[in-house]
Amino acid sequence: MKVYIAGKITGLEKPDFLKKFYDSSKALRDQGHLTMSPATLALNEGFSHADYLHVCFAMIDVCDAVFLQKDWRDSEGARQELDYAKAVKKQIIFEEQESRES
Repeated sequence: MKVYIAGKITGLEKPDFLKKFYDSSKALRDQGHLTMSPATLALNEGFSHADYLHVCFAMIDVCDAVFLQKDWRDSEGARQELDYAKAVKKQIIFEEQESRES
């Protein structure tokens, strides 16, 4: 399955959010999934939040599911990504549920 990873980026230092998204991606890839991450977009500074979301929605469009990291509620962008994913009928996976099942 192709999985988009959503979570908090704004307000975090680059090493912190890069590691957080890398760890989620690795865990999903270890389960056999392909991943897309907005953290790679955040390396390209200077674009507006709306610009980033436009690209993120396109990434969601080509994925089968959206994986929401534990801190997704702390991110306006992740909340918007969840709303969009629901609207286009993507499977939603919550990291909290993954942790409880492990």
